[in-house]
Amino acid sequence: MSINLDDSKRTAIACKLAGMKELQNLLISNEEKLIGACDDQEIRDRFSKMLDDDRKNIGILDTVMVQYGVKSEPKQTITEMVKKMEELMQGSELSLYEKASQHELLKHQQFMSGVLVHKAAQVVGADVEAAIAPLNTLNFENRAHQEQLKGVLEILGVRELTGQEAAQGLWARVQDSIAAFSGIVGSAVTQTSDKSDMNVQDVIRADHNKVNMLFMQIDNTNDPQKIEEYFGQIYKDLSVHSEAEEQVVYPAVRPFYGDTQELYDEQAEMKKMLEEIKSMTPSDSNFKAKVETLKQAVTAHVAQEENTMFAAIRNNCSDDQQEQMATQFKSAKSKLQEEAMAHSK
Repeated sequence: MSINLDDSKRTAIACKLAGMKELQNLLISNEEKLIGACDDQEIRDRFSKMLDDDRKNIGILDTVMVQYGVKSEPKQTITEMVKKMEELMQGSELSLYEKASQHELLKHQQFMSGVLVHKAAQVVGADVEAAIAPLNTLNFENRAHQEQLKGVLEILGVRELTGQEAAQGLWARVQDSIAAFSGIVGSAVTQTSDKSDMNVQDVIRADHNKVNMLFMQIDNTNDPQKIEEYFGQIYKDLSVHSEAEEQVVYPAVRPFYGDTQELYDEQAEMKKMLEEIKSMTPSDSNFKAKVETLKQAVTAHVAQEENTMFAAIRNNCSDDQQEQMATQFKSAKSKLQEEAMAHSK
């Protein structure tokens, strides 16, 4: 069975995520320039807060892309647009108001891209929804930033046109709308807004949840094409996940976790099962039975990691060490995903 071909829907989502990362870097660059170009302290403070959010959100976006597990390049049109916008924001062709206005449009574009990915995930599969869930933080915050930018644009625009200050009543109404909007979405935003990275337990648990979703989707369909799609993703996700754990996590926990060798042995057995199932086709009479055996092995392995290894990490590693391990784990996964994509071409 072929497991190298990502179906067009998953690849399209990966392309959209890659474009969002390019745009996120542009938003950060824009805000740095806008802060330097503005002499109004209140507006500078607003841009500074947006910059803090966007620097954090690039980390969340990286997490989503690694968790999603399908690699792609952004569309050339996005790359060209970003390059042109960087030139405009750097130059003197646009006024400060016009630069802030372009930035607000980019915020809208990023928000709509995030919503589109979320809606597409609902169509493609529950595993995709699980992988891209943290993207909701970007969506909420970009929408809130848009509301704040409307107030900024009123002030800058009136100053440029008249040389005078905008009526404060307008600004107050914008402030009220921001407060109301924050009240609606604040709880969703602040769940992850205090840090740019999850700890290693969070990242590993997210992988576990995603593969469990894939097993459930195989259980719930008899469509050979869907089964091939879902198992192909299981094969790639488990292969990368296990190798990254063996490169980063298991060596780190070995000094204080006595059952590390058992984890290596369990993963070696799972890798054999993956290769055996890969050599079959969904139409084979015992295909689903083999997948069920793999699922049971994965479930037992997950239980050991989450019930005992995670506790050992919490008890022996500081918060910073746990987050650093997560960063190293994600980096290893990303590199392995890139190598797998290059090998499949």
